[in-house]
Amino acid sequence: MASHKILVIDDSRVIRNMVRDMLPKGNFEVLEAKDGVEGITLINQEHPNLIMLDFLLPRMSGWEVFQEIQAKPELRAPLVLMSGRREEVTEKLPEPFEYFEFIEKPFEQKELVEAIKSAMAKFKKWPQPVGVSAAAAAAAASASANTAEVAALNQKIEKMQGEIDTLKKQMGQLLTFIKQKLK
Repeated sequence: MASHKILVIDDSRVIRNMVRDMLPKGNFEVLEAKDGVEGITLINQEHPNLIMLDFLLPRMSGWEVFQEIQAKPELRAPLVLMSGRREEVTEKLPEPFEYFEFIEKPFEQKELVEAIKSAMAKFKKWPQPVGVSAAAAAAAASASANTAEVAALNQKIEKMQGEIDTLKKQMGQLLTFIKQKLK
């Protein structure tokens, strides 16, 4: 199983495949979304380690996806915005891009790798909103995993309680038997 997940959100299958092919082979899984709604769903479910986001998307634009990520720290990950037209991005997000990287389509493999490295470095500078600690963001991100663990532990507790009840019953029967023999 891959330890790192890269999510590519782009309405073009050609771009998604190109990014998949350009990524250095390694210990990661490439997830794909064809629009912003699918992208947000995958971000919520999979918590990717890197997001490659097209700015112009159907159903929910890259700008709207970016705003959603900005508003919810638990969804944040290193981000590479992709667009064929830089001016559309800078209209909404003025340069210099402090917390994410931008790459203009079409791009070469070397440019993609550099953009990913830069996005990783910039992500470390992305401030937490007031009132949200890094620990709280991490706790929110792992809440679904903890819920499954709690459910599994509760099942074990119920099973053990059943075994304890059976042992108590057997012990009571044994004590009754011994008392009858001592009379």
